[in-house]
Amino acid sequence: MVHAGAMSGSGNLMDFLDEPFPDVGTYEDFHTIDWLREKSRDTDRHRKITSKSKESIWEFIKSLLDAWSGWVVMLLIGLLAGTLAGVIDLAVDWMTDLKEGVCLSAFWYSHEQCCWTSNETTFEDRDKCPLWQKWSELLVNQSEGASAYILNYLMYILWALLFAFLAVSLVRVFAPYACGSGIPEIKTILSGFIIRGYLGKWTLLIKTVTLVLVVSSGLSLGKEGPLVHVACCCGNFFSSLFSKYSKNEGKRREVLSAAAAAGVSVAFGAPIGGVLFSLEEVSYYFPLKTLWRSFFAALVAAFTLRSINPFGNSRLVLFYVEYHTPWYMAELFPFILLGVFGGLWGTLFTRCNIAWCRRRKTTRLGKYPVLEVIVVTAITAIIAYPNPYTRQSTSELISELFNDCGALESSQLCDYINDPNMTRPVDDIPDRPAGVGVYTAMWQLALALIFKIVITIFTFGMKIPSGLFIPSMAVGAMAGRMVGIGVEQLAYHHHDWIIFRNWCRPGADCVTPGLYAMVGAAACLGGVTRMTVSLVVIMFELTGGLEYIVPLMAAAVTSKWVADAFGKEGIYEAHIHLNGYPFLDVKDEFTHRTLATDVMRPRRGEPPLSVLTQDSMTVEDVETLIKETDYNGFPVVVSRDSERLIGFAQRRELILAIKNARQRQEGIVSNSIMYFTEEPPELPANSPHPLKLRRILNLSPFTVTDHTPMETVVDIFRKLGLRQCLVTRSGRLLGIITKKDVLRHMAQMANQDPESIMFN
Repeated sequence: MVHAGAMSGSGNLMDFLDEPFPDVGTYEDFHTIDWLREKSRDTDRHRKITSKSKESIWEFIKSLLDAWSGWVVMLLIGLLAGTLAGVIDLAVDWMTDLKEGVCLSAFWYSHEQCCWTSNETTFEDRDKCPLWQKWSELLVNQSEGASAYILNYLMYILWALLFAFLAVSLVRVFAPYACGSGIPEIKTILSGFIIRGYLGKWTLLIKTVTLVLVVSSGLSLGKEGPLVHVACCCGNFFSSLFSKYSKNEGKRREVLSAAAAAGVSVAFGAPIGGVLFSLEEVSYYFPLKTLWRSFFAALVAAFTLRSINPFGNSRLVLFYVEYHTPWYMAELFPFILLGVFGGLWGTLFTRCNIAWCRRRKTTRLGKYPVLEVIVVTAITAIIAYPNPYTRQSTSELISELFNDCGALESSQLCDYINDPNMTRPVDDIPDRPAGVGVYTAMWQLALALIFKIVITIFTFGMKIPSGLFIPSMAVGAMAGRMVGIGVEQLAYHHHDWIIFRNWCRPGADCVTPGLYAMVGAAACLGGVTRMTVSLVVIMFELTGGLEYIVPLMAAAVTSKWVADAFGKEGIYEAHIHLNGYPFLDVKDEFTHRTLATDVMRPRRGEPPLSVLTQDSMTVEDVETLIKETDYNGFPVVVSRDSERLIGFAQRRELILAIKNARQRQEGIVSNSIMYFTEEPPELPANSPHPLKLRRILNLSPFTVTDHTPMETVVDIFRKLGLRQCLVTRSGRLLGIITKKDVLRHMAQMANQDPESIMFN
């Protein structure tokens, strides 16, 4: 029988251990959260708040504050994300122009702002003014000639190298997680993975600063993808201020989903597209409540950006266009061809970029990230400067390619031969024969297209912030503009052909090359990312071209079909697999006829499963088991003989519970019996105090039988967000299946390397 003193002591211990101890319920770095457990904990918390709210006015006010905390977090995220996006846009504008010259009246003015303030600017030369001086004018007082060109060329390269060097150095020294696009990691984090520091304050600060530097350096990358990472860092920061989100990883991910929507909202000035992007492309768990909050966060972010007005045009984006002619059914054929091009480009880019990134990871190249960035920047700057379409910032290039040629346009792309007898109004200019400028522009665009296609493969994935949206759109816009000009000239010179006869009469404005650029941009972006619905909405919000939804849809669907024919993975999924993150994609289908017993561990010939017994192991036994293994948790059984399942104990919580018990409770020693039952086991007299740990035990672990098809198991893991699942037969424990086991099995079935899944 149990000794009376021991019994009373254990009673006190049981009461004391029912108090919570620090860090319980947290997860280790590079581990997966348990969605079911997080949801259950939030339900318990909400139930407790609701019952307390009836006790007093103060508790009722606290319950209201808890209910409104989600909306407050969304408001703060929207305000900060919008402000940061506006500051980034203004800084990029100034620093990009700094490579070519400086404003004498105020050095912090960009070229455009400098000439706005000048009284000597004429309408014809509105981009030229005495206050803005190129480096050759400032240093050697020459604006024309070979020496001036070479000096400007050298200054352009030096500024680009300086910006790139500063960016890669800041990332390497202060925040290694600030590199890349961030979207693959955000997708993985939203699926329940823990990457500590990835959404931290340092990452937010360094990513914001270096994003300005790398975009200004002229590298073939954009700021749109990294802005999603920046917004999620804002979301993580504000989540930590409210215990409702800071203490529950599942609730925190609802906030991060909404933050991703706010990021796209400010990146493209597309609030609705941002919400759809978060729903379609990024989020893993997206309840209806998160949809409303995402909408609110995207709205606040867009409103904040509009208030800052970084582009000076009272619009949210640089690409806003207005086309004056409708599209015709016959044009669907070139639009679909652009969709095919987008799909092929997406496949080519994904395969080449992943091959290069794999080489970077597995060879000595990865040991010299600073040198790689410097070399790529130097090559980019040297090749980009002579071509006006690669010298200007990619956003300005896309804006120029999207533009319709009005009477006031001074671009080379609008150098058509005008009919002196034309008496039409300004906004309805007919199709005209191409002039010398258009043909020159076509050659320059063709060279720029080849350069962009090649250099983007090597740029994306370097140790600097690098977005892919804008380079992909630029590739598509260049191809689209060239196709558009080709169709326009074909229609002008052969308007009597049967295909043009019905809708393209002489003197009519019937083909809009800018529309082809817009469709091409959508096709290439869709081919790389495999977006469809959100892509079309982003594009028409981005450009204001609401009546061109059908061409955009045709191109987006075609590009996805073509790209999917060569492989289902988009660029973000490919990078997730390259990095070995445990991401179970909802789009993947599992059709193989295997059973849970084929996947569970231990396999035949392996040592038996490491388990805890409910009332016969000492503290020392458990500590030894923890030391000798690296498992995330242990099943608890009645005894080693019966193997009947009781529950599941997490490794981290076992360690914390034993540590707390040793520090805070008397009588807990290595020989203390650890038990998970309601009542302590019968112990001999004078034995040390037992340690009750039932409170950390999960009494309802998810179980399947050994004959459950793996198709069902994969579905369960995907839809419930499980961390592990126990396999039983007639109540007896046979083995365990973890998320990593599922991913490895799926890789094996797809003839891929199962060891590529590196994390838990």
